[in-house]
Amino acid sequence: MKITMYEASVPVFSTRLKALSNVLAAAEQNALERKIDPQVFLTARLAPDMFALTRQVQIATDHAKGAPSRLAGREVPKYEDNEASFADLEARIAKTLALLATFSAADIDGSDDKVIELKLGGRETTLAGMQYLLHVAMPNFYFHLTTAYDILRHNGVPLGKATFLGSR
Repeated sequence: MKITMYEASVPVFSTRLKALSNVLAAAEQNALERKIDPQVFLTARLAPDMFALTRQVQIATDHAKGAPSRLAGREVPKYEDNEASFADLEARIAKTLALLATFSAADIDGSDDKVIELKLGGRETTLAGMQYLLHVAMPNFYFHLTTAYDILRHNGVPLGKATFLGSR
């Protein structure tokens, strides 16, 4: 059996974003329990030259909304990137999940060879749909998703693989 472009994208993005929502909820609860200002977590970064937690979540959702939109030939929705709280990040994830729910297999399947044009590193790039999904969108999505988890774990939030994977 062959995996389709839809199966490799929308359900994966949706499942991982739901898990990210659980990670953020655990972090917010942990901040409350430990009497830590939530801004400490939201502005935390793994290294001085890396983005903070809030930006990691923004970029993860950008890839989750951008990939299916491009593959389906839709305009990529623009978000304001003005989230300043856990509630704001949760709302952004919810908005992205609602968008993902509007895509069907018919919208995305067959986009393997669709020409995707985008800027990468400040330069225009053209990729086939499958190449874009598997070598640009998904790796970037997972990078920022994992970095968000790592920032929180590094700051003492008691997270485990099960929470990251969404199994609890």
